[in-house]
Amino acid sequence: MSKKQKITENYEKLLARKNRESDFYNGIYTRYEYPVLTRDHIPPFWMFDYSSENFPERLGVNAVFNAGAIFLDGKYYLVARVEGNDRKSFFAVAESDSPVDGFRFRDYPVVIPDTCPEETNVYDIRLTKHEDGYIYGVFCSESKEKEKKDLSAAAAQAGIIRTKDLETWERLPNLITRSKYQRNCVLHPEFVNGKYAFYTRPQDDFIDAGDGGGVCLGLCDDILHPVVEEEILLSPRRYHTVTESKNGAGAPPIKTDRGFIHIAHGVRNTAAGLRYVIYAFATDLYDPFKVIAEPGGFLIAPRGEERVGDVSNVVFTNGAAVNDEGEVYIYYASSDTRLHVAKTSIDRLIDYVFNTPEDPLRSSDCVKQRCELISKNLKYMEENR
Repeated sequence: MSKKQKITENYEKLLARKNRESDFYNGIYTRYEYPVLTRDHIPPFWMFDYSSENFPERLGVNAVFNAGAIFLDGKYYLVARVEGNDRKSFFAVAESDSPVDGFRFRDYPVVIPDTCPEETNVYDIRLTKHEDGYIYGVFCSESKEKEKKDLSAAAAQAGIIRTKDLETWERLPNLITRSKYQRNCVLHPEFVNGKYAFYTRPQDDFIDAGDGGGVCLGLCDDILHPVVEEEILLSPRRYHTVTESKNGAGAPPIKTDRGFIHIAHGVRNTAAGLRYVIYAFATDLYDPFKVIAEPGGFLIAPRGEERVGDVSNVVFTNGAAVNDEGEVYIYYASSDTRLHVAKTSIDRLIDYVFNTPEDPLRSSDCVKQRCELISKNLKYMEENR
């Protein structure tokens, strides 16, 4: 068997492999054993030269991760970040009838209109199905920081594209805010007071949040000229919590009858570097500027092999798909290398967000909190022996 045949055979076997639930249990969500997307899910004809006798790899792929997600017409769609061996990222659509396996990339990656000549890199798209009829993609648009000689100094803005079919994309101007840098921006799925609403994360530097307070919400009059004049803080950074160093919006908020549930990421520093986890909070259905629930701690954190990769000790989400049965599939990347899925439901998320205690912010109060749970459980166990 030739190398070409062997690679093609292995590729098809991978796509046909059925995923299965892992042994992990917390009563909130189910983790799946296999990643749903990796570099091995990339079609071989994206990388290898089929016309050459030696079948060499011409354009390698390093990683596939951080995907926007959407459920449409009975199918699950992921718009993944694909990073080439050259460090440049681009977007590609993978689709499947199943939410946990069988994702196959379309023949070509997403072609974004090249309207920003200084833009070097694009990544981490969030997909929002808006009530205006469009599907919007808000992503990080990265360019070289001109004011600094350091070759690693970058500048980040929020790029915006939109589509109605996930095939043809229209590029809109980048979002303008009062902040010098923007990353992890998300469009709210509904109009707020007749305006478009963006979740933002103002920051002073490309990596460090600086004085940036956390996840904010701001209103925009015209999506064709997107300007947010004021950013209201919703989910702040707090000392000695999972959001101490920085935090940012993840998937677009999920609408429930109790409020909008937000799945975000939080970052703290450690002796081994930054640690990224996923956490949740809820805002009011009719006033999205009002936070109504903040369960303490993380929802998802890296475990086992998820901790190993290009940027270790990281889980990150920018996409979740909700189907017609109220099932929720959270697509999260591990260590900037691969994409996983966790299955939950609207009901379980509501229970988690509204019944999990808030972080009391002090060890002594955390002990009281845990003792209350222990006492409640011991009493229940005694009464139901």
